[in-house]
Amino acid sequence: MRWKGRRKSTNVEDRRGRTSRRVLGGGVGTIVIILAIYFLGGDPTNLLDTVQLDNTSTNTNYQGTAEENELADFVSVVLAETEDVWTKLFREKGSSYKYPKLVIYNGSVQSACGFSSAATGPFYCPGDYKLYIDLSFYDELQRKFKAPGDFAMAYVVAHEVGHHVQTLLGINEQVMSLRSRLSKEEFNKYLVRLELQADYLAGVWAHYAERMNLLEQGDLEEALNAASAVGDDRIQKSMQGYVVPESFTHGTSEQRKRWFYKGFKSGNLSEGDTFKANNL
Repeated sequence: MRWKGRRKSTNVEDRRGRTSRRVLGGGVGTIVIILAIYFLGGDPTNLLDTVQLDNTSTNTNYQGTAEENELADFVSVVLAETEDVWTKLFREKGSSYKYPKLVIYNGSVQSACGFSSAATGPFYCPGDYKLYIDLSFYDELQRKFKAPGDFAMAYVVAHEVGHHVQTLLGINEQVMSLRSRLSKEEFNKYLVRLELQADYLAGVWAHYAERMNLLEQGDLEEALNAASAVGDDRIQKSMQGYVVPESFTHGTSEQRKRWFYKGFKSGNLSEGDTFKANNL
């Protein structure tokens, strides 16, 4: 991606160097936090022994490595590009796009959706319109998921922005309203459709990034590889040796890759209704 020298978003909150401490034990609070992270697509297992973190202690002299700071600049440029694309697309539909904020942190973080650690992975919180990313996830993409490349990380940012778009369009709220009326297995099916739509929306952004000549050779392949790498089937197979389809919340590797590519090829919001699709 030809990102150097391009505008960086001002909607970035850098919380790196802020420490957190555990202040409460288990109980009802634990359940609330775990549910919040789970329904946002994260892995809540790392929070089972944590209820609340106090991250008011901040190291104002925090200095990241050169590589880490370059990555922070990169994700802020990607965020800026999503701002431009979604502002244009919303305007074409006669509405306005409200920018999300990107929170860069390390270790653990507090959001309007609860508390999480870096092990949760990147997530979007509809309660505060913020994306949360620990930059160490870039290394995890390369080592654990075998999905290297800058545009693999750009896909991650664009996917979380896709959840923000869903929130602005009221889609996220509609899906979450079904939770109390459905079994966990049935609700998981809606979560899969929600995640695949976010992949599609990430692809829509990439479509316009490509039209603006921002993509370099191999960038699209990096994004497709990243989408495939975080499929439920691939992750479950790697972690436990077998897959449990009824527990899927994000979709298979093939589905995630296909819906991202569909968005990339079309660039059209109207073709991304995963909730009406007969064949995911």
